[in-house]
Amino acid sequence: MSLERPTEDGDELLARLGSLTAQARELAEMQRSRVELALALQRGMLPRDLPHASRFHVAVRYVPACHGLNVGGDWYDAFAMPDGRVGLSIGDVQGHNIEAAAFMGQVRVGLRALASVTGDPGELLSRTNDLLLTLGTDLFATCTFMRLDPSTGVLESARAGHIPHIWATADGKSGIAEDEGGPPLGIQEGMQYPVTRYRLTTGGVFVLLTDGVVEGPSLHVDEGLDQVVRLAGVAAVAGMDADALAAGVMRIAERVGHEDDAAVLVVGHDRIDVRP
Repeated sequence: MSLERPTEDGDELLARLGSLTAQARELAEMQRSRVELALALQRGMLPRDLPHASRFHVAVRYVPACHGLNVGGDWYDAFAMPDGRVGLSIGDVQGHNIEAAAFMGQVRVGLRALASVTGDPGELLSRTNDLLLTLGTDLFATCTFMRLDPSTGVLESARAGHIPHIWATADGKSGIAEDEGGPPLGIQEGMQYPVTRYRLTTGGVFVLLTDGVVEGPSLHVDEGLDQVVRLAGVAAVAGMDADALAAGVMRIAERVGHEDDAAVLVVGHDRIDVRP
């Protein structure tokens, strides 16, 4: 009986294990690099500066998913439009990979570019939808676009399959928007998106968000939206500023057990100081 064979078998097994370990490490490094690239794309596509308008303030919060090796395609944006009004958008790309992050950048850039041609939110979403279809991708995106007129406080809003926004006024009223909306962007050509008009009154707030804020394994979307409604109502009555409200809304996302990106955009109207 040979005493050499077990040693040879053991050496072969160790060599195979070493090879598998090296392959697994190489795969993990490649996946990690993809996640880091996607995160860099996300950060690079999000706006560095927010527009300023007298008595109106915009605040944002964003937390990428980074669940395992997933990276989503949520975004927010706020920018000055050629006519002096302010464009506000928030959205969510289908998928959780580098392609979703790249597509998010295309949607956001498309919205900005087309906003220089038309400021009407409904027409803007319609043109963006048709533009995305020419890219030949299977991805699609949900989105809300608003146009704020700082001189009047009027907000014009159009929604493409996106989760509804939340509103609250200084007199204690709050709720979930009930605008009609249209289908997500990038699915079917020639879609129309109805425009709903609101007025942001003194002390009032509007909260735009993605579903990662209010929906997850630990929280149903309806309950999550109700929590944001209550928080926005309290914030408006208490005179909480937009930045503090955005931070408070994002804390809800920490309780949903979310595996998705979470983005919040708040626009608020300053209170008028009453002096003797």
